[in-house]
Amino acid sequence: MENVKPRWREVLDISMPLCLSYIPIGLACGILLHAAGFSWILTTLVSLLVFSGGAQFMIASMLVANAPMHTILIMLFFLELRYALLGSSLSQYMRGTSKKFLYLFAASLNDENYAVNYLKFATDKGWTPKDALMVEHYSLLFWTGANLVGSLIGNMIKINLDIVDFALTALFLYMIVMQIKNVLTIFISLLSAVLAIIAMVLIKSTMGLVVATLLASLVGFMVEDYLVKHGHAKGFLLKKIKPKASRKVISKSGE
Repeated sequence: MENVKPRWREVLDISMPLCLSYIPIGLACGILLHAAGFSWILTTLVSLLVFSGGAQFMIASMLVANAPMHTILIMLFFLELRYALLGSSLSQYMRGTSKKFLYLFAASLNDENYAVNYLKFATDKGWTPKDALMVEHYSLLFWTGANLVGSLIGNMIKINLDIVDFALTALFLYMIVMQIKNVLTIFISLLSAVLAIIAMVLIKSTMGLVVATLLASLVGFMVEDYLVKHGHAKGFLLKKIKPKASRKVISKSGE
């Protein structure tokens, strides 16, 4: 007689590649947060409440740079604003769930577990919101555990704080490259860099980063809106750099 795995074990098997990938980056994040002055308790709380590698690396970097708290909060707000879009794309699969469930689901959503759940919803008719929530909680558990271990390791070794800036720069370069889909994205990325330098020099504060982010986002929105409304959606600036798999394409590949 064939042994049937319990559902929690099946979901764990599905999410295990994601969970294991969190270990090295989670350790590094915990070490850097400790170097920035976080105790293991604060590191654990940040991991549970923020649950975002990019945001946590940014927190460590800006604290090392002595950035004021309001600047850090504003930067976190704009950095994490993308989750509103990610969550809305999963809303069609969350029908019939309670507000409490939606709160728990939203609180533990991040880029990686979103990708796993979106693919499963698109290709597996048996995938349920409860399964998706388990994926989020498994990934949260591994991420928090890796952060905690990293923080404890940080007590035993000395870290040159210059590496914090390097790690954050490398991380955000990676995030930019992964989001490049047309020439306009490249243009706005370069514009953001130039505006950030100018704003930092003029304002002489990390608030310059916030100003540069807002201006570049506004310019990007206005240019894209103008091109689409005037029938230039297939023009040079909006020409695709790489193919983008749609839900329909993903669904067909899973058949």
